Amino acid sequence: MALVYDEPVLPFVYTATIVFVMAASVYGLRGSAELSSFHRREAYLSVTLSWLVVSLVGSLPYLFSGAFPSFVNAFFESVSGFTTTGSSILTDIESLPKSVLFWRSMTHWIGGLGIIVLVIIIMPSLNIGGYNLFTLESSFQEKIHPKIKSVGRRLLYIYLSLTLAEIIFLLIGDMNLYESVCHAFGTVATGGFSPKNTSIGGYSPYIQYVVTVFMVLSGVNFVIHYYAVKRQFHKIRQNEELKFYLFVILFSGFLITGILYFQTDRSFELAFRESFFQVASIITCTGFATADYLLWPAVGWYIIFFLMFFGGSTGSTAGGIKMARHLVALKNVRHTFRMMNAPNGVIPLRINHRPISYQENNGILTFILWYLMLFLAGGLLMVFLGSDVATAFSSVATAMGGIGPGLGTIGPASNFAHLSEASKIALSALMVLGRLEIYTVVMLITPWFWKN
Repeated sequence: MALVYDEPVLPFVYTATIVFVMAASVYGLRGSAELSSFHRREAYLSVTLSWLVVSLVGSLPYLFSGAFPSFVNAFFESVSGFTTTGSSILTDIESLPKSVLFWRSMTHWIGGLGIIVLVIIIMPSLNIGGYNLFTLESSFQEKIHPKIKSVGRRLLYIYLSLTLAEIIFLLIGDMNLYESVCHAFGTVATGGFSPKNTSIGGYSPYIQYVVTVFMVLSGVNFVIHYYAVKRQFHKIRQNEELKFYLFVILFSGFLITGILYFQTDRSFELAFRESFFQVASIITCTGFATADYLLWPAVGWYIIFFLMFFGGSTGSTAGGIKMARHLVALKNVRHTFRMMNAPNGVIPLRINHRPISYQENNGILTFILWYLMLFLAGGLLMVFLGSDVATAFSSVATAMGGIGPGLGTIGPASNFAHLSEASKIALSALMVLGRLEIYTVVMLITPWFWKN
């Protein structure tokens, strides 16, 4: 891309050279390690360190190009890219070289693909085996093929197909090839980086509808896409998480459409388009924007903040708590009332017609509790570091959920450049923590985890 646009190539040459030396060094040491003793403990450590190392390497083109003023800013942008968060410190995006912006969007695409490659392909090749490592990204996964590598390849093909399909639809809407690829990377990975200062807001209604549809598709469990390709539609109809996911989008979208239509001077079509785009963007944790929702009636952006805690479907590139966990939590509430009416009854919890074991149920509810506790602790930390309450807590919500924009001074029309370096480091850590679904990182700092 640097050659095509006649831009400096050395930032990428330097980075590639450093990566090559690092890889060659590790490759040369591979014979001295006994990989047969590679167990779950080492897997958790390697996954966490991989995300950290990749983020550090990803910041090098930013630093070598001189586009970012400091290491912390470059690292923040890199972590935001690879974790598909989409939060940015850039105040004038279009002033950067196109090659740097392309790399910035590509970090999204790599990050979205990374969990498929890392957990489903690379880890089994290290003789870990089984499906237990699916919990590193999602605690709810369905077995769709007896061979994990075959699953990975099929999910990769779906990922590529969604990307290519969106590029074609964006080209039909007169978006140029460069911007189509960048926006497709950001959409399919549910990331949100755009090479334009106005994000998607400066494009036609057709483009906005296309991006909305692909955000919703990208927030769907990739198992569902696999079933669609295999024409196993009965399994799609039975998937409760998909129904709940679509219900939340439709209900929230129409609710905010009504608020915008009746409480502002917007036409119904504009209210509908703005509402569903922002709702899809927040729920799928993408972060694109076509409107500044902080200028909506207060109840509208209260709903947006509430939706930051939902997240997309498990098995998708979206972040957040995930729809399946919310669904299980609601089933627990209903189950409690049913048991009160029938205290001696045996009423199992089920999802997709499959009973949920005590261990699975306990793990899901514990995860939600951990998530909310870390959100509160992170918000208080950000207040301590100098942010106002709205900015502090929404920045933590958007970092842990991998969303992008928040409230206060980090709304969709703003950025994270004004935050202190300590705040950016804290948010970077929260992005990784949320992307690896908390347990993967937290387990590493518990003493008993390292005991035999």
